[in-house]
Amino acid sequence: MSYFWTSYKILMNQNIEKVHFIAIGGSVMSNLAIALHKNGIKVTGSDDEIYDPAKSALEAQGLLPASFGWNEESIDETLDAVILGMHAKEDNPELLKAKALGLKVYSYPDFIYEQSKNKQRVVICGSHGKTTITGMIAHVLKYHKRDFDFVIGAAITGMEETIKLSDAPLIIIEGDEYLTSPIDRVPKFLKYEHHIALISGIAWDHINVYPTLDSYVEQFELLADTTPKAGTLVYNEEDDMTSVICKKERPDVKAVPYCTPKYKIKDGQFILKSHHEKYPVKVFGKHNMQNINGAWTLLSRIGITDEQFLEAIQSFEGTKKRNNLLAKNDSVSVYEDFAHAPSKLKATVTALKELHPDRKLTACFELHTFSSLNKAFLKHYKNTYNSAETAIVYINRENLSHKNLPEITEEDIKKGFGRQDLLIIDEAKKLSDHLSNKPWKNEDLVFMSSGNFDGLNLTQIARDITK
Repeated sequence: MSYFWTSYKILMNQNIEKVHFIAIGGSVMSNLAIALHKNGIKVTGSDDEIYDPAKSALEAQGLLPASFGWNEESIDETLDAVILGMHAKEDNPELLKAKALGLKVYSYPDFIYEQSKNKQRVVICGSHGKTTITGMIAHVLKYHKRDFDFVIGAAITGMEETIKLSDAPLIIIEGDEYLTSPIDRVPKFLKYEHHIALISGIAWDHINVYPTLDSYVEQFELLADTTPKAGTLVYNEEDDMTSVICKKERPDVKAVPYCTPKYKIKDGQFILKSHHEKYPVKVFGKHNMQNINGAWTLLSRIGITDEQFLEAIQSFEGTKKRNNLLAKNDSVSVYEDFAHAPSKLKATVTALKELHPDRKLTACFELHTFSSLNKAFLKHYKNTYNSAETAIVYINRENLSHKNLPEITEEDIKKGFGRQDLLIIDEAKKLSDHLSNKPWKNEDLVFMSSGNFDGLNLTQIARDITK
C-alpha cells in the first residue's frame, strides 16, 4: 500500500474531503496542498502572489489559482477545512467569511499536528541548518527502509516529496520559529508538541516579528521548556546560546549535546573519521559536518546504530538550493545557496574557502528578507564576507517600498558589511553582465539568497562562466 493511499484513508476518517488553502503559494503550504491533492482530497487555493518553485509545482498539479487575489466566493459550507498561511492578513476576506460560516480554520502546523497526534514527533529547529539536518535524518531512515512521515521545508535530493502523512509511527518535522499564522502569533515549532527536539543554533533573525534578540531567543527557550517528561533535547554545544538554554535543568528531560565531528579534506572531498575508519561524504563545510553529527546524535535516540548511520550518510547529496553546485570546470565552480541570515552567509562563504582554499572566491548576496533590507539590522552582516576576495550585494530597491521599509544607501550597506570594497548592484541585467564579462580562472562563485535575483537564470550564468 502506498503512503498516499494510507494518508487518504486517515483523512477520510476525519471527514476531510474538501480543503481550501488561503495563501497557497508558501513553500510548505504549496507542498501540503499537493500532498493532499495526490491523496484524493479536493484542494482549492488562493494567493495574491506566487513565485517559483511553488508556482510551477502547483501548476503541474492543476492547483494554481486561475487568477491572483482573494475571492470570498471560494469559501462556502461545502469546505471541510480551511488552511491559513502566514502570508495572509487578519482581515483577509476569505478568512473573515470562513469564520462567519463557522468553518474549521487550521494553520498548517495545527493541521500537521492533527495528523500526527498518535506518532512519535521529532522536531528539528534552529536559526540555521534545520532543513539540512531534517533531510539527513529522512535520508538515513529511508535508506534503511524505516516507516516514517516527514515535513521538510525544501526538496531533498533523492526524495520525491517534502511532506508525507500516513499511519507511520514516527514523524520528522522541520520546525520553523516564524509565526504560525496571522491569527496565531506563536512560533510554528511550538505547535507540534515534540517528544524529541533538536536545536542546531540560535542567531537573531525575523526582526519584523522579533524586534529584539531577547524576544527571538525566548522562543527557543519556550521550545525547550515544553519538552515533556521522558522527552529529549538534542543540541549543538558549540553554540553559546543554545548551550545555555539546553543545559538548564528540566525534570525528567534528557539533554544530549553534539559538536563538530572529526573530519579531513582530501582532493576537495570531506571525509568523516570515526573509530579509525574514514567515510567520504558528498556535502562540504564545517557547518555541514556539524549538521551530520546533529543528525547522527538524534538518530541514535530512535534506533539507528552508528554503523547504519555511517553507511547511509555517505550517499546523502544534500538539500536542493543549499550549497548546490550549478556548474564547474577544472578551475571554476559555481554554487547557489539559500543563505540569507548573517550566520548562514558566514558559514557558506567559509565552507567554500575550506573546500577550495587555493581558489579565490566571489560571493554574491541578495538583500531580500525583511531583516536584510532593514538598515538597523545590516550591522549583523559585519565580517560575514571576510573569506571572499570579491564581495557583491544585489538589491532591488522596489522591495524596500513593497515591505514599507525606508531607503538604504550604498554607504549604509558597505558600513553594515564592514567592507568599503563591496560592489553593490541594483539591476538584474547589470549583475548578469558584470559576472559574464569578468575573467574567470581559479576562482569560485556563489549566489546566496532566499529570493531569486529577480528571475535571473543562475544555471545559465554558471554554464556560461564555466564553458
